[in-house]
Amino acid sequence: MNHNASLSAPPRRTRGIVLLGLAVLGLASVLFVLRRPLMMSAPMCLAGRWHGCFGTFNGVVLMTLVTLPLAVLVAWALARRRRAAGVTGAWRRSLAEVGMVHGTVPFLWLTMMPGGGAGVVPARVSLVPLRDLVTMGSLGIVGNLLVFASLGFFAPMRFAVLASLPRILALGAGCSVLVETAQYVLRLDRVSSVDDVLVNAAGAVLAALASRRWWRGTAEAPSDQPRPAPAPAPAG
Repeated sequence: MNHNASLSAPPRRTRGIVLLGLAVLGLASVLFVLRRPLMMSAPMCLAGRWHGCFGTFNGVVLMTLVTLPLAVLVAWALARRRRAAGVTGAWRRSLAEVGMVHGTVPFLWLTMMPGGGAGVVPARVSLVPLRDLVTMGSLGIVGNLLVFASLGFFAPMRFAVLASLPRILALGAGCSVLVETAQYVLRLDRVSSVDDVLVNAAGAVLAALASRRWWRGTAEAPSDQPRPAPAPAPAG
C-alpha cells in the first residue's frame, strides 16, 4: 500500500506543476493583450485621478490585477486559520470565497457604471427575448457571460446547497435581475434587458460546469464543521 501511494504522488505533483504553469501562462497572456490599455490607466491611478482609475474599463481591469496578490494572501490566511481549527477542505472553501468576491465585484462595478446620459435619459427596458443579442456583438456577449462566471464557478464549491446546475441557473438569473432593476431605478443610461439576464445566467451555468468535478459529490452538510475527533480504540 505504501508503494502504491508513493507511485501516485509524483503524478499528482506533476499535475499541480502543470496547472500552475498554465495559470501563470494564462495571466501573462492576459497582461500581454491588455498591456496598452493598462498602461493608459496606470498613470491616472498613480497620480490620484480616481475617475480615470475606477471610472473606466481599463482602470477597473488594472485594479483587479493589482489586487490579485492581496486576494491570494487573504485566501491563504483563511485557509491557514481553518486548517488550524481542523476544518475539512480548508483550501477549497477559502479559495472559493475569495474567488467569488474578487471575480464578481469588478464585473458588477463595470455593469453599474453610469453612461453619459445618466440621470437625464429616461430609463429603458427591453423585455423581448433574443432581440438585443444582435446589437450586443461578440464582445458584449462575452462580457455578459463573465459577469457571474466566478459566482457560478466557486459558489457550488463553497455552499453545498448550491451544488446543482438548476440552482446555479436560478442564482445567476436572480442576481442579474437585481442588477438590471438597479440600473433601471438609478437611471444609469443603460438598457435593462431580458437578454442580459439570459446571458448572465448562462455564463454562471457554463462556469459551474467547468468546476463540476470539484463539487459534484458535495453533500448538503454544514460547511465549516471541524473534523470529528477519532473514536478511542477499545481496550484490550
